[in-house]
Amino acid sequence: MTLTSDVERAARLIAKRGHVAVLTGAGISADSGIPTFRGKDGLWRRFRAEELATPEAFRRNPRLVWEWYRWRMEIIARAQPNEGHYALVELEKLGLVDCLITQNVDGLHQRAGSKNVIELHGNIWRARCTKCSYTIVWDEPPPLESLPPRCPRCNNLLRPDVVWFGEPIPEDAWNNALKCAMSARVMLVIGTSGVVYPAALLPYIARERGAVVIEINVERSALTDDVTDIFLRGRASEVLPQLVRHVKNMLSAN
Repeated sequence: MTLTSDVERAARLIAKRGHVAVLTGAGISADSGIPTFRGKDGLWRRFRAEELATPEAFRRNPRLVWEWYRWRMEIIARAQPNEGHYALVELEKLGLVDCLITQNVDGLHQRAGSKNVIELHGNIWRARCTKCSYTIVWDEPPPLESLPPRCPRCNNLLRPDVVWFGEPIPEDAWNNALKCAMSARVMLVIGTSGVVYPAALLPYIARERGAVVIEINVERSALTDDVTDIFLRGRASEVLPQLVRHVKNMLSAN
């Protein structure tokens, strides 16, 4: 089958079934110029995860960890949502998307206009106190001279409000994602490697409950052979607008 025929088939299922749960990974943000972690130019090929993204690393050298996150914040601050992000907003406005579950921490889905976003791994623009309940949201990267930042309430260190290796996903986020996956009639999986758990369980759970799994990716993932019903090869910023255009045409024809 050609990509066009596969896109049409996927669009028909989305238009007919509705109740779409979306799961996004780093691939959708890559089209906005944000480096992925596990691609051929991924960040983990240049940086050691255990030196930068673990609680132990933060205890050992909080300034180094914060410098890395500030560098990532600068990249994200220059980025803009791409056509893939905006296509998902359109799909949501059509009343077809029940939730958007993301593994990304960049906030681009919210900047594009998506409403019901579940952040499995937190948000790089938030920081929280390591001792008390204080949380702050930044509009821009904190100044270098302030690193590592401290809590204005109790003077303990602030840490990025993201999920590090060895840490659990926040319970509320995980429960909401599970609920959405279990009730979905279509699971749209976009730009994820499918190797990060427990997020990678969600397409399996959705399919076990009767959902059709549609995957958009530049290459086959760890999910493709096991759980994907329709695989659409390509960049999210290119394939998603095509998909949404076909969905809208099918809805207007009915």
